[in-house]
Amino acid sequence: MIIKEVIVVEGRDDTVNIKRAVEADTIETNGSAVNEDTITKIRHAQEKRGVIIFTDPDSPGERIRTIVSQSVPGCKHAFLPKEQALAKHSKGVGVEHATPEDIREALKSVYSITDTYETTIEQADLVRYGLLGGKGAKARRERLGTKLKIGYTNGKQLYKRLVMFQITREEFIAAMEVIIQEEEE
Repeated sequence: MIIKEVIVVEGRDDTVNIKRAVEADTIETNGSAVNEDTITKIRHAQEKRGVIIFTDPDSPGERIRTIVSQSVPGCKHAFLPKEQALAKHSKGVGVEHATPEDIREALKSVYSITDTYETTIEQADLVRYGLLGGKGAKARRERLGTKLKIGYTNGKQLYKRLVMFQITREEFIAAMEVIIQEEEE
């Protein structure tokens, strides 16, 4: 699988693992303190080939994703569920621990962000499906993020993420119905 866009990752180990899975070029941020030189490289890559942000499914990874996407508009996003990014023999979590198959799957499901998309999903839907507050809300948001391939988000950011990635009400409800059915089994 060849990826034409440049993939933004956190570090060298991520690059090594990405190259095991696909043929692609990467830019490494070298941590969550993304410097201006790195942003300049990412801007140039976005202008020439496009960029996919593929960071770890943790707080530092989300911080990097936010910094890069705010500094370089138009980037695409790939997400890896936390359970696919866990280290086998340590407490680590990251792209560097994912299997080649999981990396390829995440890169097949990239999203572009838009601020102009209007959705028919309502805040009341989030409450109705137990995604905000209450027992089990976090676990449901995690499963929803995995099913829709939009990553995990907290309750305050969930609606924004659904809108950003143009998730339709139908896609949302279908995913939630599967999650509810799985919980009942």
